[in-house]
Amino acid sequence: MKRLIDAFWNSVRAFQRLAGSEAAFQQELILLLIAIPVGWLVAASWVGYALLIAAILFVILVEVLNTGIEATCNAVNREFNIDIQLAKDCGSLAVLISFVLAGGVWLFAILERLFGAPV
Repeated sequence: MKRLIDAFWNSVRAFQRLAGSEAAFQQELILLLIAIPVGWLVAASWVGYALLIAAILFVILVEVLNTGIEATCNAVNREFNIDIQLAKDCGSLAVLISFVLAGGVWLFAILERLFGAPV
């Protein structure tokens, strides 16, 4: 049980640090706060609503991992290194892919709300 409690407090510390200093994370938290009520209006069902919110949470998850990759790379070497650049670029690509996925989920939900479910 102690391990779970310690992990929880480690997570709280990371959340506080990211929310306080990482612009991308802050923007994604604002996006989540907007998505919670808007998703309720867009979704055609509880499952659809859960999927819309999960898509935004997935973006946040990938952003957290990307920030971890960047912090690790910076701790190892702050000078230019082609391999470190690739690691950072891959993290950035993962965030982009998560946004495309979330955008697609939201687009389909909006289309479903406007035009009904496809037959």
